[in-house]
Amino acid sequence: MAVLTDTEIQQALTSLSGWQRNGTAIQRVFRFPDFKAAMKFVNKVAETAEQANHHPDIDIRYNTITLALVSHDAGGVTQRDVRMAEAINKIAA
Repeated sequence: MAVLTDTEIQQALTSLSGWQRNGTAIQRVFRFPDFKAAMKFVNKVAETAEQANHHPDIDIRYNTITLALVSHDAGGVTQRDVRMAEAINKIAA
């Protein structure tokens, strides 16, 4: 899968609420009322990632979850990352 250009990434980010560019990845920070709610969200993301066979980098800090998406095999952000970010936003809604 082709790596998106900077322009394509910026265009995709306009429709991905909360996501931003961070180096070669796109990322979003999620905050929850407590650790239990945060872990419930992470588990839902994990199920979706397994189904798509595309896994985000996950950083868990009590009630704050940072997710980063990059297609390591392609060397940057691809449409797979954009689709996964869309799916994650639906989970968070």
